[in-house]
Amino acid sequence: AGLSTCQRLVTVQKGPLYRVRGSHITLWCKVSGYQGPAEQNFQWSIYLPSAPEREVQIVSTVDPSFPYAIYTQRVRSRGIYVERVQGDAVLLHITELQDRDAGEYECHTPNTDERYFGSYSAKTNLSVIPDTLSASMVPQVLTHTEGDTVELTCEVSKSTTQHTHLSVGWFHLRGAGDHHAEEVLTLSKDFVLRPGPSYEQRFLAGAVQLNKIGNTTYKLSIRGAELSDRGKLYCEAAEWIEDPDETWKDISCKQTGKTSLTVTSQGRDLSVDITAAETSLSEGDTLQLNCTVGSQKSSSKHFQVLWLLNGVEVARVDPHGVLIWEEEYEERAKLGQLQAFKQSNAVYVFTVYEVGLKDNGTYHCSVSEVKTPGDFHSIQTNLSSGIQVNVKLIGYRMRLSVSTSTPQVMVGDALILLCDVQGATSPVSVQWWHLPPQHPGPRVLVATMEQDGTLSLGSTYQDSGTQRTLRLEKASSGAFTLVIPNTLDESDGGQYWCKATEWSRGQSWIEEGETAVTVSSMGLGLHATLRSRIATVRYGQIFELICQVSASYTLEEVPVSVMWLFQSGPPTSRYHELVRIFPSGTVSWGAAQPHFQGKAQLTKAATSFSLRIHNAAAADEGTYQCEVEVWRRNSLPLGQPAATVKSNAVGIKVVLPESKLQVAMKESSVEIAGGADAAIECRIMFAQNNSQFAVTWYLLPPPPADATPLQIVRASYSSILEYGAEFSSPAEKSRFLSQRVSNDVFWLRILSANPRDQGRYYCVVEEWLWLVDSWYKLGEGTSGRTTLEFKLPGRELQLEKTNHSISAREGEEVTLHCLLQGTHPPTTHLSATWFRGKKNGRISTLLTLRRDGTIEYPQESLAGRLHLRRPSAGDFSLTLHSVEKDDAGVYHCQVQKWQQQSEGKDWALQALAYSGYTQLATILPESTVMSRICSSPPLLNFILYLPLVLILLLALAVVFWYFLEKARR
Repeated sequence: AGLSTCQRLVTVQKGPLYRVRGSHITLWCKVSGYQGPAEQNFQWSIYLPSAPEREVQIVSTVDPSFPYAIYTQRVRSRGIYVERVQGDAVLLHITELQDRDAGEYECHTPNTDERYFGSYSAKTNLSVIPDTLSASMVPQVLTHTEGDTVELTCEVSKSTTQHTHLSVGWFHLRGAGDHHAEEVLTLSKDFVLRPGPSYEQRFLAGAVQLNKIGNTTYKLSIRGAELSDRGKLYCEAAEWIEDPDETWKDISCKQTGKTSLTVTSQGRDLSVDITAAETSLSEGDTLQLNCTVGSQKSSSKHFQVLWLLNGVEVARVDPHGVLIWEEEYEERAKLGQLQAFKQSNAVYVFTVYEVGLKDNGTYHCSVSEVKTPGDFHSIQTNLSSGIQVNVKLIGYRMRLSVSTSTPQVMVGDALILLCDVQGATSPVSVQWWHLPPQHPGPRVLVATMEQDGTLSLGSTYQDSGTQRTLRLEKASSGAFTLVIPNTLDESDGGQYWCKATEWSRGQSWIEEGETAVTVSSMGLGLHATLRSRIATVRYGQIFELICQVSASYTLEEVPVSVMWLFQSGPPTSRYHELVRIFPSGTVSWGAAQPHFQGKAQLTKAATSFSLRIHNAAAADEGTYQCEVEVWRRNSLPLGQPAATVKSNAVGIKVVLPESKLQVAMKESSVEIAGGADAAIECRIMFAQNNSQFAVTWYLLPPPPADATPLQIVRASYSSILEYGAEFSSPAEKSRFLSQRVSNDVFWLRILSANPRDQGRYYCVVEEWLWLVDSWYKLGEGTSGRTTLEFKLPGRELQLEKTNHSISAREGEEVTLHCLLQGTHPPTTHLSATWFRGKKNGRISTLLTLRRDGTIEYPQESLAGRLHLRRPSAGDFSLTLHSVEKDDAGVYHCQVQKWQQQSEGKDWALQALAYSGYTQLATILPESTVMSRICSSPPLLNFILYLPLVLILLLALAVVFWYFLEKARR
């Protein structure tokens, strides 16, 4: 048995795969049995259902230009990318699956092997299905006592067509800042209950359970709630599908809202609340206060309740419900003006009939829990919040109204609030209170003006920076104004209260009113739109960009600055600042693009800003943006602006003028004798005024027709000469000269021309024009061919002209024939040159036999394999030893006849001729061919039956000829 080479094998994740829309998916692909580097490259493509035969390229690990346009943006933004797991394995990531991503995916690995052997790609199918998974739970705020049972339900459903499983689990977040969810209990996709580590013992004891009720309802039960259960609980559902490789994959996951759970310790859950039907009363009205006691299992507990006025006890109700009045209130109670009783174990009532000014103040109720009715030691005590009661004199006429002249302002504008107090007969003090928008906390004291006019600020407004921005004024006896000259931010909006207190004979009366104001950000409604009348301009033209700014407020009344930005490179490159116009009108030019400063014009009209660029040039091509900054009204534009906005991007393309160059296309020929000078003409028929020209001369050597042109010399528009590789020697430079004869005529002068200069000559003219800042190439034109031929004194040589096609196996030798017919006198000498042409049209010289018999090898690497046979004077056949793959090509020879005019004179060329062409094809060695034939049964069968087929065809031909001859007779 012989040795075998490893076979490349590409494998991809087995399909068909089903994944839901909007999910992040991966597909794996790996290669084995390869040769070459350990890190292989991968290319992903898709065949869409709408065109299953058409390959659409997605992403490559080696070629950034590989994606088709439909995927370019997603690949650039890493919406689609390839993760290399190891050198020969990758994952294709699609971060947000779309419906159009469904299709047949192909993973291809470019070849790194010495020869193709094995598979280089693999395919799999991906279907995109709707996400039908739903999980919901009504968010709640639950309060339980230790030992209670907590029950939560979660609704989970799906309507996926494919066969899928569900997993449903409950998770616990302990604290407000805890981002690590702890698993409570999960019903897995395999219908197995799996508790979290902290709940495992309670699960085994049966205290934590998860039950399915009906088709879609899952209930979590926690018996014997513990303090550690406090926090937030939520439900999480996942949908699983079994892939063809028999692994389960979660294709969708949903979380519900969170339920807040509070677990309180037994015996420390007493809450007390006090309420009043009315707190603003007139003399003679009735005041009724209710004290509500909250506690777990309150019906079985014992409470003592105290009623307090301004912190002093008025009455108490003991656990039996017995009422005890303080001494100073006993008389009024006997007269029926005061009443207190226990309505239930959770509700206690205090009533004052015919209230007077002495009943003004703050009321509280204090509740104590005792173990037994006669126990004087309380388990716990709680005091209610205070409730303010105001009793007015009969006939009291103070009225209050609050208004604002600035209900809606921008940040930085002034707020003006008016409190109008009427009907007061005594001095009044005023307090202003504030509650910011969407603020859950209590209102904040802003400022106070006492009866004597003394001013004080609330604690929040007492820092020196804020103090300077507030004014509290009294315009008249009843008009009080609060002015905030410069609002800081949106939090200065919200509700404002004015609380007026009238004092008389040691008593006070209070009236309140409120108003709302809105303070909007400077960024509200701020937009910038950039436009240009033209997107494509010619060199030297003017183009204008207009930045239109709009806002929900009057822009002319606020400081505004505009910055113009420019991006000269691709969309991923950064923007550079061109110029900035400050609110004061000061202009600051950026350093990155200094060429704009001398050609840009800046203007402003109302809310429109324009940038006009004169003499457009290549450096002006790119993408432009404007950035607008606004500061607060009536403030200096210092520090950070109040708002900033950027416009859309506008691209400007600068194009060259259209070239009108025309070059003479007429074909011509020039015949000269050996050693004479030759001139090839290149004529410009039409071009732009003021254009300059660069002329490049080319030579097409004699046949074959598809030979590659050789560059002779290029004369730039500034007359700098650049010679091609084949004409760069000093000798060639001195013979080939490019000259400008007139404005529109150029010559190629060839001095002392020789037969090797024969061929077809032409010129390529480039039109250049100075535009704004540099020279630019507008276009180019190619002339017709001029054939240079030699007139030789001798008769034309007779060379074998027949074309041949031969093949040779690698490693063998082959002979290429070049036979000169006829005889030649001994006074003549012969020289010969062999050439080889390749598929790219390039012709190279293999060897030259000089007339003195010496041989020159231009390619030294071939010298050992080339042998020039000379069995006779006219035989110049070439033998090529050890044929290689790169020897394939088209071969021909050239023979020249030389004669010395007389003794001591120079040798002169008398005649020359070219042979026919020999096409040489190289084939693999026989052992390699046979191994491939043997590995291909159809080809082997064809070879075995080929002789039988040929014999049958020959027999048919003989029979046909026999009948044809018989018909002629």
